[in-house]
Amino acid sequence: MKAKRLIRRLASKAAAGLLLASMTLVSVSCVGGSARSAVGGADGLSFVGGGDLPSPTQADYSAANMPFTLGPYDVVDVEVFANEDLKATDIEVDPSGRITFPLVGTIEVGGKTPSEAAQVIEAGLRKQYFRDPRVSVNVKKAASQVVSVSGEIKRPGIYPIVGQMTLLKAIARAEGWTEFSKKREVIVFREVDNKRYAALYDVKAIERGQYLDPRLFPNDTVVVGDSQARRNMKDILTAAPPIVAPLIFLLDSN
Repeated sequence: MKAKRLIRRLASKAAAGLLLASMTLVSVSCVGGSARSAVGGADGLSFVGGGDLPSPTQADYSAANMPFTLGPYDVVDVEVFANEDLKATDIEVDPSGRITFPLVGTIEVGGKTPSEAAQVIEAGLRKQYFRDPRVSVNVKKAASQVVSVSGEIKRPGIYPIVGQMTLLKAIARAEGWTEFSKKREVIVFREVDNKRYAALYDVKAIERGQYLDPRLFPNDTVVVGDSQARRNMKDILTAAPPIVAPLIFLLDSN
């Protein structure tokens, strides 16, 4: 619900700013001061500008800032202390972030650190009357450079980055739009240098070639707007021109 409210705020502010700037197709870089004040400045949301969302740096992925968490297609070995029969090797995390382990069954490990995954397995073994099980989960292959796709999309989920992932490719990986998707209200969330950004995209404009399909990076989150946002902003978005460059916002800026 919080993401939906933010979509509505960003889209409505962006549309208002564009209307103030021009009723024709113009570059967002031409939006003047009056449009900027209409776009940002409330509740920790500030308008940064039109253009590219900042790219993460190596520091954003360092162990100090971001502990490793398991995700789709990672391969792990699981050992239970003093029980060779329960040792399992080369377990691949499935696309939904789950693994299957003897006696415990299918468990959710996506988004958990290896130690947290071990704790889940230990809890499952206790239910099978194991006394004080000690489990270790060791990453054998880290393949989980992933993006999250949610909102009004056919198959929300966490998807691995194979090659160079773009916004349109991520949406296609999530099996595309539903009948309620709002293509003009697609937001990409990203953290760079301990700052949280949100970029509003008009995917219809991307599909028409009015600006480039943006590249996505590991840990990006894509949220697709829904029909409720369309109803709330039907009048203003009908009149507004397409967004011909992303609109970049900085969150929690106050």
